[in-house]
Amino acid sequence: MTERIGVIGAGILGLAVARELAARGATVTVLDKEDRVAAHQTGHNSGVVHAGIYYAPGSLKARLCRTGVALLREYCAEHRIPYEEVGKLVIASSSAERAGLRRIAERARENGVPGIAELDALGLREIEPHAVGVGAVHSPHTAIIDFPAVARRLAEDVKDLGGSVRLGHPVRALRETASGVQVLGGTTKFTFDRLVACAGLGSDAIARMGGHAGDVRIIPFRGEYYKLAGGAKDLVRGLVYPVPDPRYPFLGVHLTRRIDGEVLVGPNAVLALAREGYTWRDVSASDLREILLWPGTRKLAAQHWRTGVSEVYGSLVKNAFLKAARRYVPTLASHDLVRTPGGVRAQAVARDGGLVDDFVVDVHGRVILVRNAPSPGATSSLAIARHIMSFVPA
Repeated sequence: MTERIGVIGAGILGLAVARELAARGATVTVLDKEDRVAAHQTGHNSGVVHAGIYYAPGSLKARLCRTGVALLREYCAEHRIPYEEVGKLVIASSSAERAGLRRIAERARENGVPGIAELDALGLREIEPHAVGVGAVHSPHTAIIDFPAVARRLAEDVKDLGGSVRLGHPVRALRETASGVQVLGGTTKFTFDRLVACAGLGSDAIARMGGHAGDVRIIPFRGEYYKLAGGAKDLVRGLVYPVPDPRYPFLGVHLTRRIDGEVLVGPNAVLALAREGYTWRDVSASDLREILLWPGTRKLAAQHWRTGVSEVYGSLVKNAFLKAARRYVPTLASHDLVRTPGGVRAQAVARDGGLVDDFVVDVHGRVILVRNAPSPGATSSLAIARHIMSFVPA
């Protein structure tokens, strides 16, 4: 008998999982509360296909990112979705960052990232003529893409394989029984043999519905962006990144050419005041109460409050944002930066205040929960989908 499997979430990961399940013969139903696919993290990121230069060797992120890049590039070629290898420079702006730069180069090579080169100040300017620094690591195969376009194509694949994508169906309740999983999606009751939750910012709510709150919580961090106006867009050819702070999974303010020709500056990382808090005006008292009552949030704030204050200052004061960008492209002026919509990252935080760095997938009987899949989640989506299949009996 064909297995009936529900997938919660019509972002790129949920749709990749649904496509993989449908291709293996399951009858798949995707449920999402929004009226379109890719409404949240998938549709609000910078569009970078990460090559895998940052992640701890042997981690799920490292392995699935490298596999995911290959699968994504092949998928885009098959469906004629634009995929452009513009390359990335990770730039050390001072001698103090040279050691961090060397660690990135070593980690990239250990992860099998092709073409990695270590450059001096002159070498990096051959790649990015308007950038400055004391050295850089160049990843020539880092690419850019339109992730929402990939998600829309994946949704079509699910339908072509006999599955369905039910938009406007918020999951209000679920219950696991001896024979299956009952789900209330909108006003419709569904019964599945198995359920996979790829709910992103809503992961906690789904986990609690199933009685599996666990020892991590999703804390929403808003990433805000400016874009370069007019001729300033010509100052950046590809991707210009700082040496990241190893204490955080965030990469710092960087300059990113997009597939549509725009160049983004950002993101920062500030605590959002709602699960879907895309601006300071988006406030949810119930969400904020849950966020602040989690012990990990308080411990995180106690450990890193200075960084938090700095991020908020950068959010509110444009010149602080500009200063961060000018460390790498010094000719930028205030009028070159125009505010543009940002996104919200679903970041798992442990009870002790630790930021969970790796991908996390939990299995509870007939329910599979994706608990943490931030960047490079979109890059790795097709590979994560295959990984999840190892938890689904053939």
